[in-house]
Amino acid sequence: MADQNPFTPFSDWTKHWEQFFQTDFWGSIQPLLPSANKPSSGMNLYKKDNELLIVISLPGLEKIEDAEVYVSYKTLEVKATVNLNFKGFELVEEGIFQGRFEKTVPLPFPVKEDRIEATYHHGLLFIHLHRLIPEEPKKKIMIKKGE
Repeated sequence: MADQNPFTPFSDWTKHWEQFFQTDFWGSIQPLLPSANKPSSGMNLYKKDNELLIVISLPGLEKIEDAEVYVSYKTLEVKATVNLNFKGFELVEEGIFQGRFEKTVPLPFPVKEDRIEATYHHGLLFIHLHRLIPEEPKKKIMIKKGE
């Protein structure tokens, strides 16, 4: 079955960037990006040993199908649509995010793409990720003296 993740080619590109420049791609460009002036949902990122826990506040998510989570190497992307409309009422003051939510989160280390748990409970989206640990250690190559 073909890879359904649209971010796979970008993930490969960021891996090459990090290998060549020996620096985190997202960390190096983040200061250059202007901050968005649109409202955003709250998010916390927690780290423990080889695990990450991302908690995103998404009150008003009507169906789980209204949210999408993608992960690729060291990047997490979350998209969701939140509707807080109440029949017969007019919105006078807005302090809770609603509408289309899209967030790209640079992760502190590469994560396994096959070991992800996402759960929505009481208005919070919990995403549990595990560090990708290379299976093979570096191999030293012996250098021969040329003639």
